[in-house]
Amino acid sequence: MKNVGYLDRTIRFIIGIFLVLMLVFVESTWKYVGLIGIPFILTSLLGTCFVYRILGVRTCSTKSY
Repeated sequence: MKNVGYLDRTIRFIIGIFLVLMLVFVESTWKYVGLIGIPFILTSLLGTCFVYRILGVRTCSTKSY
């Protein structure tokens, strides 16, 4: 069941890309923060956020089911 709306998915994807790019371009140990971007990208592609499911939050309309 999808629970992430279009705007939320777009924002998650953009943030995820920037975080993953940290793995490539940052030279310090801060580059590993970029690993946080992987779940952002996965939830944006799948349209399902497991944290939202646990909390009972839905950002998508009921028409997109």
